[in-house]
Amino acid sequence: MLHKAIGFGGFRGVTDHSVSVIRGLFMNLKQTASKLAKGDVKGVIEDVADKLERSVGLGGVVVISLASMVGSGLFVMPSFAADIMGPGIWMAFLLAALVVLPGAISKSELASAMPSSGGSYVFLERTYGPLFGTVSGLGLWASFLLKAAFALIGFSAYMYALTEYFEVDLNMQIVSIGTLVLITFLNILGVKKIKAVQTPILALTMIVLLLVCLMALFAGDTDFARPLESKAGGSFGDHSLKIAEAAAFVFVAYAGVIKVAAIGGEIKNPGRNLPLGILISLGLVTLLYCAVTYIMFAAVPTESYMVDGKPVENPVWVFVDYVAGTRIGLIAAFLAVLTMASGALSGVLAASRFVFAMARDNLLPQALETVNAKYETPHWPILLTGFAMLLAILFLPVKDVAKLASGFQIMVFVAVNSSVIVLRRSPQAQEWYKPHYFSPLYPYVQIFGILSGMALIYLMGEKALIGALGAGALGAVTYMGYGRKHNKVVTTPFKNLREQFSKPTSEEHNVRLAAFKAADLGQKNHLTLPEFINALKALGVTYTNDEYRAIFHKADSDENGVIDIDEFLSLCYEDNVE
Repeated sequence: MLHKAIGFGGFRGVTDHSVSVIRGLFMNLKQTASKLAKGDVKGVIEDVADKLERSVGLGGVVVISLASMVGSGLFVMPSFAADIMGPGIWMAFLLAALVVLPGAISKSELASAMPSSGGSYVFLERTYGPLFGTVSGLGLWASFLLKAAFALIGFSAYMYALTEYFEVDLNMQIVSIGTLVLITFLNILGVKKIKAVQTPILALTMIVLLLVCLMALFAGDTDFARPLESKAGGSFGDHSLKIAEAAAFVFVAYAGVIKVAAIGGEIKNPGRNLPLGILISLGLVTLLYCAVTYIMFAAVPTESYMVDGKPVENPVWVFVDYVAGTRIGLIAAFLAVLTMASGALSGVLAASRFVFAMARDNLLPQALETVNAKYETPHWPILLTGFAMLLAILFLPVKDVAKLASGFQIMVFVAVNSSVIVLRRSPQAQEWYKPHYFSPLYPYVQIFGILSGMALIYLMGEKALIGALGAGALGAVTYMGYGRKHNKVVTTPFKNLREQFSKPTSEEHNVRLAAFKAADLGQKNHLTLPEFINALKALGVTYTNDEYRAIFHKADSDENGVIDIDEFLSLCYEDNVE
């Protein structure tokens, strides 16, 4: 058990066991990374769980978190951030990390008290109720899909660098849309192994980028004073507002630091490994962002990242081409294309799961919780997410896409910080809110996170505020129009069904098994919700639609949208078939 009185965030210190865990981080890093990139984070953990007793250690937490962050934050954002404040954008990344830190600490506490799948959506829904849950769920969905759309924009920019060099004429918007269609249907097909190359590609890309950074350090024309300047020419001084505005813009680059909390239920010893992993990954990625962007703008004049007064969308290509030459630049661009496409692939997957989870909680229509019988993926949430990304690519300027994504993420961080204060002070919550990790300096850390987050949203400008208000209005309308009517606290009829199904004769068992098998259109011995309802109706088991759903969700313990026929019957029979 961890206690809040000792160490940063309540850690007792590094015991012999802790040393062995840290050693294990490096010993198992390769294995964890290879398991990581099979698609959906939850699916990754389930794959690991078969051999590791459904547990992920400290190494897995760090790798998952890092792999979720390093992408568009380095490959696209630097030039746009420089357009806001000039070459000193490393300061913006540092400031953004300081604002992220309270949210990361707060989410560590929440996740140690509620180590279940769902992450921020679950925490906020349980703290503030279904109305706020609807607003936050849709905000998270929008944030993830916008970040994925931003990755596709970066994909097209790096693809353009390649096609221009090889003199191939392609319409990059059509290429982006075609790629979006492809990754949307890959998500539906459940072809997650395509992502198995993400981690090695990302690692190779970072190795190339870091080697170029080393080359830049020894280049004769590198100006180490340049990154200390703001857009107006002064260093810190009167230009702090520009730094804050740029920090708000790059904020979304840190979203992955708490993404791992969404699979808190699969982490071994979450009270320790989750907060420690989050803090380690935040420190590592902050160091990476600040160091790389510092060197990028020390080695290359800021105007090189602009074309016709507008920021380029492929700053890493510009940097590598300038320092190491076109051939190395082409290698970096090719790896960036693969990284961005992979990031968009996982972005569709992650965003669609928020819609899927909200439908399971009766906050969105039932169709959105139905998985495909053949591929066992939530096809309607995936298609909805893909369509929303298409609209973002077609109608939103690049900078606005990033601003909206960052704005939504900041809103979530503010709400997460406030949740800790509410739950700590709520008498009703004390019955069940028992975290294993306690935030240090409570409530000052949370207050700082709330105030600094609100300040960043304000500094982002009216578009971010309009986006925030729009998300809130959409969530409120959705809840009032649908969720309030269907999100009812009902007594689950699962116990009644078990009593009805208990101690069957062999003939009764065979009839039930035949009904379930006949309903299994995918022929995988799994039932989707519609198949399950049809099977029970065929057996003459009558409930309301919401009661059928309650039974199904009770049986669907891993929340993947299907139940195993044999396991369900065994659960109903309590292993007592006559």
